[in-house]
Amino acid sequence: MKNTSQNRSRIGDKTLLLLKFNYASSLLSLLLGFICYYGLQILKIIPFIFFGYCILNLLNVLGYQKHQNLTIMAIITSVLSLVSTVVITLYSGGIQSAFIFVLPVIVLAGYISTSVFGKIYLYAILTIILLIYIATVSDFNGFKNVVPETSQDVFSLLSLLFSIYLLEGVFGTNLLKAHFKLRKTKQQVEGKIKEKENLLKEVHHRVKNNLQTISSLLSLQSRNIEDSDIKKLLKSSQNRVIAMAMIHQMLYLHEDSTQIDYSWYVRELVEHLIRSVKGTSANIDLDIDIPEMKFNIDTAIPLGLLVNEVVTNALKFGILEDRKGEIIIRMQEGANNEFILEIGDNGVGFSEKVTHKNTKTMGLKLINNLVRQLRGSFERAASKNGTYYTIRFKEISDQIPATS
Repeated sequence: MKNTSQNRSRIGDKTLLLLKFNYASSLLSLLLGFICYYGLQILKIIPFIFFGYCILNLLNVLGYQKHQNLTIMAIITSVLSLVSTVVITLYSGGIQSAFIFVLPVIVLAGYISTSVFGKIYLYAILTIILLIYIATVSDFNGFKNVVPETSQDVFSLLSLLFSIYLLEGVFGTNLLKAHFKLRKTKQQVEGKIKEKENLLKEVHHRVKNNLQTISSLLSLQSRNIEDSDIKKLLKSSQNRVIAMAMIHQMLYLHEDSTQIDYSWYVRELVEHLIRSVKGTSANIDLDIDIPEMKFNIDTAIPLGLLVNEVVTNALKFGILEDRKGEIIIRMQEGANNEFILEIGDNGVGFSEKVTHKNTKTMGLKLINNLVRQLRGSFERAASKNGTYYTIRFKEISDQIPATS
């Protein structure tokens, strides 16, 4: 709807500009015709060209009222202006005629139609000026200067005034108005974009606060529960909520509220998980190798939950008790906009027979669902110690809904 209204506005501005040019050039041509015939005693060709242009151009405007086709009116105006100007120039001194300055003015009328027609019109006028020059310097006798010698200075003055008025009074004024209108529109658009960015940041801030509230409620709930298994489940859910909250916090704090720096996010998330599961004195080494990559929120959330799940499983079931362990996370960009995430540990691992299809626990099932949401695939490297996954995925596009 906005694009349609903007297009209508532009067409309306172009129509108004062309109509002003037609009315102004027609009335000035009528006035110049009378001045030439009765005042300057130019009794041949030139005044009649002025009269003819006035009549035909006004008929062109009347025709537009019926067919409402701006392109047709612009082309007819351009052709009439070109033919009339060339004829008057040829019969008033050729390349030395001051009326030749009208030709650059009417190029602008050509651009009102379309930019392609305007360029064709420009090159046609440049060619015509060269031909007029050749005809003038070669003393071609086909076009005689019909302006009396005593009237040539006044005719030159009138020609310059005519071209200057059309250039400044018609095109210049309207182009200046269009410039201020465009600048005002640009400022309004920039203001709305800034307003939306601030609103989006505020949304991320509120979502982060709400997720932190949920995390706090889960923490409070776990204090009143004695069953250790249920406590672990609540703690896992709390970490998943925190993983999502961290993304919204990053989007709120950084200038770009649509994408996050994934390398920084993964390191912050894994360090939080180590403190949460193993405590502050954990003997865990991190080997994180992720180049500068940014993902949108639709990709970052399932990817963050995926890292959260794999690392949590490694800390709980792979690296047992207080043993020294290592978490490895690497990412690289592959072919065809594909990303390759390698994530694992050097812990005890688990049987290769256990898959997301036959396991009774939630971890592997959730990892599988998150990979499907990323429209990717994953495989477990049996040759490596501990548990090691290779995950291939592509960034989720706004146009392609993710699989749930």
